[in-house]
Amino acid sequence: MNDSNIYQRIEDSAQFRELVEKRQRFATILSLIVLVIYVSFILLIAFAPAWLGTPLHPGTTVTRGIPIGVGVILISFFLTGVYVWRANGEFDRLNNEVVREVKVS
Repeated sequence: MNDSNIYQRIEDSAQFRELVEKRQRFATILSLIVLVIYVSFILLIAFAPAWLGTPLHPGTTVTRGIPIGVGVILISFFLTGVYVWRANGEFDRLNNEVVREVKVS
């Protein structure tokens, strides 16, 4: 069995198309979420630096910008974890189904 035949069977697989579509949609949604968060933070830095530089409460040196910046980083880690969790679950399952289907054919 030649490789081009295997590749063609994979591309023709409904499960492969489902995998590609779901993974692409999910990655796009997560990417847009991260993009909106980062752009919003940069716009906040550009247009409201005084607000970001305001201390959280009187007598502290911790400003509003510090927890917001840490939050941006933590959200990115969290969304990466969400992607990995789904990739190791649903996407791996779909991938294994495609491999089994191609091997049987």
